[in-house]
Amino acid sequence: MTNLCLNGSRLLTVLAAFRLIAAQAAPANDEFKPVVEIPPPGKILATLKHAHPRLLVTNDGFAQLRERVRSDAQLRQWHGELRRQAERVLIEPPSRYEIPDGLRLLSVSRRVVQRVQLLGLLYRLDGERRYADRAWRELEAAAEFKDWNPRHFLDTAEMTHAFALGYDWLYDAWTEAQRAALRTAMVEKGIKLGLAIVEKDTGWARSHYNWNQVCNGGLGMGALALADVEPELAGKFLHLSLQSLQRPMMEFAPDGAWAEGPGYWNYATTYNVVILAALQSALGTDFGLSKIPAFSEAGMFPIYATGPLRRTFNYADAGDGAIRAPHMFWFARQFNRPAYAWYERQMASPSPLDVIWYDARGEKPTPSTLPLDKYFRHSEVAVFRSAWEDREAVFAGLKAGDNKANHSNLDLGSFVLDALGYRWATDLGADDYNLPGYFGKQRWTYYRLRAEGHNTLVLNPGMDPDQDPAAASRIVRFESKPGRTFAIADLTPAYAKHAQKVWRGLAFLDRRQVLLQDEMHAEKPTDAWWFLHTPARVNMSADRTSAILSQGNARLEARILSPSQAMFTVMDAAPLPSSPKPEKQARNTGVRKLAILQGSIQDLKLAVLLTPLGESEEPQKAAPPLASLKDW
Repeated sequence: MTNLCLNGSRLLTVLAAFRLIAAQAAPANDEFKPVVEIPPPGKILATLKHAHPRLLVTNDGFAQLRERVRSDAQLRQWHGELRRQAERVLIEPPSRYEIPDGLRLLSVSRRVVQRVQLLGLLYRLDGERRYADRAWRELEAAAEFKDWNPRHFLDTAEMTHAFALGYDWLYDAWTEAQRAALRTAMVEKGIKLGLAIVEKDTGWARSHYNWNQVCNGGLGMGALALADVEPELAGKFLHLSLQSLQRPMMEFAPDGAWAEGPGYWNYATTYNVVILAALQSALGTDFGLSKIPAFSEAGMFPIYATGPLRRTFNYADAGDGAIRAPHMFWFARQFNRPAYAWYERQMASPSPLDVIWYDARGEKPTPSTLPLDKYFRHSEVAVFRSAWEDREAVFAGLKAGDNKANHSNLDLGSFVLDALGYRWATDLGADDYNLPGYFGKQRWTYYRLRAEGHNTLVLNPGMDPDQDPAAASRIVRFESKPGRTFAIADLTPAYAKHAQKVWRGLAFLDRRQVLLQDEMHAEKPTDAWWFLHTPARVNMSADRTSAILSQGNARLEARILSPSQAMFTVMDAAPLPSSPKPEKQARNTGVRKLAILQGSIQDLKLAVLLTPLGESEEPQKAAPPLASLKDW
């Protein structure tokens, strides 16, 4: 089924590629050309199912779900866990209007979504009035908020999503006066404000990243919930919204990865899937949006970006926590990809959507069914592993990419490394979004966002910023073979002010060792720093050409293979003396960095071999032969 969809959309793929390039390069006043035709406002609701519920699950769907919960052991267990969660919610007070950071109501909106989703599902499954009564207290309180904080429109969109589910799933529990209160809140505090933005095609409506999907998705849910009583408003919003939504959906091409990193992949796809699933349940069609090129591949990204410790390769503004994505079950069903369901069954918390979209298919992958290595083009990320479902497996990720991408750090060339049940090379993740100028002029002064705060190179420190924020780099070679797999990134654009060539190669040797090799040529003498951030204890050799990193009973050797005069040093995970030092930023306690400095050089071949060591294993003296990256 999946292959047929992809083959049938080859022309669409070509058109999407050209239009994506044009849209990204176009001046702000140029018109975006959607690749999927959306019906006009007067016709888009022609197939609307007027009965409630109709968002994500219909009345018949809930009846079938009740039978599945009774017959499936996993669903019964999850149902019990959701009931226990609800017992806590039942005694908690309703959410209040709180903007603790002075900008975002988002935590409140998300709490309302979670509570209404949970209580609404249990009302449908168990029929207990107490769930509806508690949901009403939550919705009534939020309906009386002075606003849903439209200056940070994610807050508004997520709250509209909560109200849409509450209105639709609990429709038969409400009086007409209660329904009217929910409708008024959705229209006045949500949908009308969003319509003004999509009509002007400005702000988040023009975005190619998560804001677009969240705002269009959350408000679109509201429009579908009210489509029978507000057909003109809903039709107009959905027509424009579903055109706008195609901008970020095209960013999944060609293979499902996400430039904002794994955390924002989850946020973006959550709302992208929610609105597509609601279109299908409420209208019987998503108008072909789910067939946009590479959207069917999006589920591959969390599978590969997640290492054996359930920690992700967390580039950009992302933490390294597990990606729990109930919509992976939806992806599995929509595109007949059982591997997506296998992934989510390992990760599920569970949530209400895990129960709704649950798919029992999919077995543990093997190298023959799912290759161990993957190169994601456009996002320019390569990942490698020694095995599936082995906590002690070796896992590495290398990033090239675009520093201009939304939420990007200056992390071109950075990598992570897991082995023996520990993370050895770590990405520190985002800092506090409320720091002064975090998304503005001061962004590149914060250590965690700079190149020196990542496992990459810094040339001529003191230059600010330490990578070109406008630079985009590519993985120029990728090969995956049983004994040796590698990726080579051309990082020259990131350091063009300092050097004429900067390449980084990461090779996975015999599925066990990692060889990191950097090559640089500069016309003028250049200082080059190499960094690896680690939570491990570091024990340096006498000549400082090797170091043993240790965590628990596990060890990893880092050994310099080239040049012969290079030596390790251990530093705090803190700015270099010549770097900016904002007063308020994370202190990175418990993390240090292994560093190499090569001063006043013009040509460099720097090679470091990283070898996990068994409990009684001694480091080997033999080293793999070195070749220039062009000869790999």
